[in-house]
Amino acid sequence: MSLRNAFAILLFTLILTATSIQSATFYVSPTGDDSWSGSLAGPNENDSDGPFLTLERAVGRVKEIQREAGNQIKTVVKIRGGRYERTEPIILSGVGVGNSDAGTLIEAYPGEEVVFSGGTSVDSWKKTEEAETLERLPEEARGQVFESDLFAQGITDYGVLKERGFGRSVHPAAMELFFDNEPMTLARWPNEGFVHIADVTGSATGGKFHYEGDRPERWRKANDIWLHGLWTWDWADSYTRVQSIDEASKEFTTYPPHGVYGYKKNRRYYALNLLEELDRPGEYYLDRVAGKLYFWPPSELEKGKAVVSIARQLLKLEDCAGVRVRGITFEATRGHGVEFRGGHNNQIDSCTIRNIGNTGAIVSGGTRNKVVRSEVYNCGDGGISLTGGDRKTLTPGHNEVTDCHIHHYSRWSKTYRPAVSIGGVSNRVAHNHIHDAPHNAIQLGGNQHIIEYNEVHHVCQETADVGAFYMGRDWTQRENVIRYNFFHHLGGFEGRDDAFSEAIAIYLDDWSSGTEIIGNVVYKGGFGVLIGGGRDNLVKNNIFVDCNPSVHVDSRGLGWAKYYFNGENNTLIQRLDAMDYKNPPYSERYPELLTLYDDDPAVAKYNKILNNILVGEGKDYDLANGLDETVVEMKDNWTEGDPGFINMEEMNFNLKEDSPVFEMGFEKIPFDEIGPRGRR
Repeated sequence: MSLRNAFAILLFTLILTATSIQSATFYVSPTGDDSWSGSLAGPNENDSDGPFLTLERAVGRVKEIQREAGNQIKTVVKIRGGRYERTEPIILSGVGVGNSDAGTLIEAYPGEEVVFSGGTSVDSWKKTEEAETLERLPEEARGQVFESDLFAQGITDYGVLKERGFGRSVHPAAMELFFDNEPMTLARWPNEGFVHIADVTGSATGGKFHYEGDRPERWRKANDIWLHGLWTWDWADSYTRVQSIDEASKEFTTYPPHGVYGYKKNRRYYALNLLEELDRPGEYYLDRVAGKLYFWPPSELEKGKAVVSIARQLLKLEDCAGVRVRGITFEATRGHGVEFRGGHNNQIDSCTIRNIGNTGAIVSGGTRNKVVRSEVYNCGDGGISLTGGDRKTLTPGHNEVTDCHIHHYSRWSKTYRPAVSIGGVSNRVAHNHIHDAPHNAIQLGGNQHIIEYNEVHHVCQETADVGAFYMGRDWTQRENVIRYNFFHHLGGFEGRDDAFSEAIAIYLDDWSSGTEIIGNVVYKGGFGVLIGGGRDNLVKNNIFVDCNPSVHVDSRGLGWAKYYFNGENNTLIQRLDAMDYKNPPYSERYPELLTLYDDDPAVAKYNKILNNILVGEGKDYDLANGLDETVVEMKDNWTEGDPGFINMEEMNFNLKEDSPVFEMGFEKIPFDEIGPRGRR
């Protein structure tokens, strides 16, 4: 350490001591040096001090200062503008413990763009001219495709494609290509949509099925062909690798574990990872043996920026307290983007998380941790995973996702990778704007959560038997509240083949019980609310417009799902037992569980449909499996046409002051407060 550097640190410490150590600020810059003091000054030709180079060094200094100050000091790390490319995640552990009231702020320098990238820029491109490669390319692509020798640039870890999707383990994605901050498409056929299984002549789970046409004959030189399909159900997708193609019988054989639930005639799939199908702008193919990347750019290469993902993750906070990360962009990972594990009072605030291989942000455990005012998009799996609290003791987590914009997620895994998944006890998802996804938006497990003031639209676009909000198959998940949300324009995939082919705005699947659905607005939502066998649910003071039906309730345990009650399937009992429901706190908080199996458990009892507005095209109610108004309490619901909306055509569902529904007890919905605060 230079004499000047040592003197700067000593002076800095003396100033802190003299002022009762109120605050300390450090700086990080792409031109910094971790041997410096982290000051804003310099560097210049006459200066040997200035900002740090890495966030790890800055946070290490923060922890030192916190210890020196007895942990009661406000610390700030300001990051100068620039692109920080990472191959390994930044792992921060124990920051701010004992210091959370003072807090630690890690933020972009005002007015400057800070990007932490898990990717590496690719600049060395040339037109593809090798005869053998041109022969494999479609005719329309010849002369349009560029190649880059990644191996020659020192990029040698390309990852591997693996099975992923419904019921599959979550693995980091293989290397992806992003161009001008948008994900490109791994070369596939067909370019849009799906083709269909021609026939399955053997066992559904035998790993073989027949295809139509002769397209696979073009793929004879391909050595790593993958298929992605919704193989049996329109709510379960998976990827599987091709083992062989029999051109004579037009049959694929796949590697185990094959497609989830096996293969079924007429179900849909597409093929990918094929140089032979690189036939339009925006597609790419990576030859992992030669280390060459082939790309048909959607615009001029020299004017754009090509990035390949390398790092598995960018930022991980473990058992930290009072850490706030603000105004930073995180992008281009193979795995998750940002992760909090444990700790308390931590925040991701006003950040952008994009182009992520798995989930954008994970909040796992701890208390009062939050993701707020952030944009999360282009995630391979879900947007944000939020858990906290202990279900067995009903200890709350109080973690939150609020005021976020989450969209275009579930790029790779198409089902059950929601914008927000929430688990545990007493967490909150509020004031978010969620849109454009193939499957669900909010998926809930646990107790006493609050889902409120969210706008959700254009989700459930490629699947069926799907809820924008979804929970299911557990009697013990109770006291959840879904209120003051706006669901609209759900669904959109043609040709769905499942029992509930329409999308569902609020889906209480398979005996979900004890849920309050209050003050929501559903417009063109397919089904408005579906209660699938559960009990003790309250549907009150909601507006349903152009839903078909507005409310569905069934006792499925008396019909197709009777195997849950005749001893064939013990899932519901096992989940009851897992919560030790015969003893406190469950026996005291949910005494109805103690007598559940003595009270016709297959019948959807004690549900209430009260004071709702149900108008427009479609059925108002659908009660199935022998249910009627002697079992389902329904009263004071408006079904007589427009109740006096301010402007339904422009989706203003506020009610005029003289609306007749107020006379029947309907209460005003705070419609203008829905969505991120400050957006409207």
